[in-house]
Amino acid sequence: MPVIPLPDSTTDLVDLVGGKATGLGELIRLGERVPPGFCVTTTHSDALPADAIVDAYHRLGGGAVAVRSSATAEDLPHASFAGQQDTVLDVTGTADLLAAVDACRASLHGPRATAYRDAHHIDHDTVQMAVVVQRMVDPAVAGVLFTANPLTGCRTQMMVEAAVGLGTAVVDGASTVDRYLLDGPDHPDTGCLTAAQLADLHALGTRLQDHFGSPQDIEWAIDHDGALWVLQSRPITTLFPPPPPTDKPQPRLYLEFGHVQGMLQPATPMGMSTLKAMVAAMLAALGVRAEIVDIGGRLYGDLTDLARDPVTRKRLVKLMAVDFGPRAQAVMRHALADPRFAPRRTARRTRTADGSALRTATRATTGILRALARPDAARARLTAAVERLRVTSAAPADLHHAADRLRFVRDLDTTAAGHDDITWTIAAGMLASALPEHLLKGIATTDEIQTVLGGMPHNVTIEMDLALWRLAQDAAAHRRLLLDTPAPELAARYRQHTLPDIGLAAFLDTYGHRGVAEVDLGVPRWDEDPTPVLAMIANYLRVTDPEQAPDRRFARAAATAEATLRDLTARARRRPVRGRAAVFLLRRARSLAGLREAGKFAGLYRLREMRRQLLLIGADLAEAKLLERPDDIMFLTLDEVNDAVHRDADHRDTVTARRATHQRELRRRTVPVALLSDGTDLETVLPAAPAADGALRGVGAAPGQVTGPARVVHDPATARVEPGDIIVAATTDPGWTPLFLTAGGLVTETGAVMAHGPTVAREYGIPAVISVPDATRALHDGDLITVDGATGTITTHPEPDRTAPAAP
Repeated sequence: MPVIPLPDSTTDLVDLVGGKATGLGELIRLGERVPPGFCVTTTHSDALPADAIVDAYHRLGGGAVAVRSSATAEDLPHASFAGQQDTVLDVTGTADLLAAVDACRASLHGPRATAYRDAHHIDHDTVQMAVVVQRMVDPAVAGVLFTANPLTGCRTQMMVEAAVGLGTAVVDGASTVDRYLLDGPDHPDTGCLTAAQLADLHALGTRLQDHFGSPQDIEWAIDHDGALWVLQSRPITTLFPPPPPTDKPQPRLYLEFGHVQGMLQPATPMGMSTLKAMVAAMLAALGVRAEIVDIGGRLYGDLTDLARDPVTRKRLVKLMAVDFGPRAQAVMRHALADPRFAPRRTARRTRTADGSALRTATRATTGILRALARPDAARARLTAAVERLRVTSAAPADLHHAADRLRFVRDLDTTAAGHDDITWTIAAGMLASALPEHLLKGIATTDEIQTVLGGMPHNVTIEMDLALWRLAQDAAAHRRLLLDTPAPELAARYRQHTLPDIGLAAFLDTYGHRGVAEVDLGVPRWDEDPTPVLAMIANYLRVTDPEQAPDRRFARAAATAEATLRDLTARARRRPVRGRAAVFLLRRARSLAGLREAGKFAGLYRLREMRRQLLLIGADLAEAKLLERPDDIMFLTLDEVNDAVHRDADHRDTVTARRATHQRELRRRTVPVALLSDGTDLETVLPAAPAADGALRGVGAAPGQVTGPARVVHDPATARVEPGDIIVAATTDPGWTPLFLTAGGLVTETGAVMAHGPTVAREYGIPAVISVPDATRALHDGDLITVDGATGTITTHPEPDRTAPAAP
């Protein structure tokens, strides 16, 4: 079957005809006007079936045709392959036709297509090339119709791009095009399209989106007789998933919560269910109620009611400064100015009907004042509370069956996450850190305040990092083994008990419940897979300058903080009341603010034990052939696990589909800070900020200035960070912080001044700039850059120089 007519190209023949041909066949069967043609199948990949092609061409009537690639991996829901393989237009005659078909087939292995498959993790050996041949349309005007706005994500707005003549002017970006936004019944009558033609395109987009069930990228042409031809329809692959539908007529506002924990990668389904409960409990402890939703595997909070509440809307932007940062503040200001989120009196009554806000305020005031009055006692209470959580999280010894383990996991999952001795002690430290800058305005700079907050004691994450540094120093006798052996191989040797004793077991006894993206229950902990820890040890062993040793850097930061505090104490006497209050709070901040990480550290004990028990259940289900492998359980919900345990439900197909979606989302590099219910990414509609002169601009989060080579890091487990490298990342969480010990500086795309990454950066005394949009794309490994934590800028220098010394 070397040639198949386009109407016969059905989805069950995709391995023969490829993605484009199956899509065109579907359009023909829907009754859309598609140029007639045929498909040269993949059956003769070793030789061109010339006779069959020529015969089909003559049956088509000869004349000018378009020859188009149709690979078996093309026009996919997650990979369009737009422009990656060849198309040849206006082909006339059999000799030119055969040459064009041959060129399209050869483009399967061209550099563009190969690189695109690599980027989308598509196996080259599984892909074959079919070729579509269609009669040419002589267009008066042609272009592209997107049934959702591809720039903003808005699902209620279509976009049309059009140009006179062939559509290649649009898809190749070769000339200026007319752009139309269609979001209502009235269409403009300007440019190369009439209002009637735009109405026809809008109707076409509606039909095809309804049929295919997702936003479509449609190529079209209008000939000189006014007939509208459909040349292609495929999914728009770049859109971020929309929020779940609601029955509320007014738009909803969703804020992304994951980056507060330094996590932009998608959560596993099991992890998401736990995260929802955890965040809801945290908000409830603060007297706030917000629906937590899963959008694209990320954690978003529905803040619509808070934005419309006449009282809470006044505080929203200010409250976001602590954990959410300037990007979230900017989109919230924009949303609050939108008439659709105007204040409504009814919102507040539902939030406070049970008096929970008053009770929370009373507990908060008591707990914070108590901690500020006696910080040493508050730290002792917090430490005791953390230890209680560790002990009570352990599973009892009598869990022998899957049903018993599941009952234990459910009980842990519903255990309240809030503990006043932890929550309000941490809040006291954060309050003591935040207020002095306002009290000392005109006396102290922001940089000076941030310097006082550096080298902070009592931070469990800093203690972990320094413990790992000491381990690396003690393992110096095995330096060559640890540097020359890949970290995964070292981890395998550790599990096989053939790795020399370097103190790793003792480290994991204390910190093994941690990991990268550790708030996701579905992610392995370090005690399961110590590969990231061993990679960080190798980074530490590359430090050769004693003055860059992390313990010395931390000690310098602490000494500088105390010296700056003494200087501010003297200057603060100019304001007897405000100055004394500010100095008191700064001293309390140095006693309490380092405890910020303790709450999360404690909560991770519970997550680790839940994960352990779930993996044991997963092993039982895999043995019963209800799952393929134990960790498949992380792609189910607890209710689905219950069905498998008690009703022998087989969820293997569900897991396969969810794993595929999860893998696609892992490759997504940008996640919207805020979304509307129609899918609009709010940052895309903000007024453009003025461009700096060749500099990237963000927000200074840790003072100082450093020049060094950029190191773009997507996964700390595989990162090789040389001493003095400036880490550039989308975000960071505590699992990243061991990398900071030898880094020269930090640049992130998200974050807030009090988030994990900047906090640790200050405590190590390295400059940090946060909320730099697209930093991981704008900067490249080895770029020589200067990070200025005071101005919040990153300046690139023309000549990278790996030998440039990093600033201390």
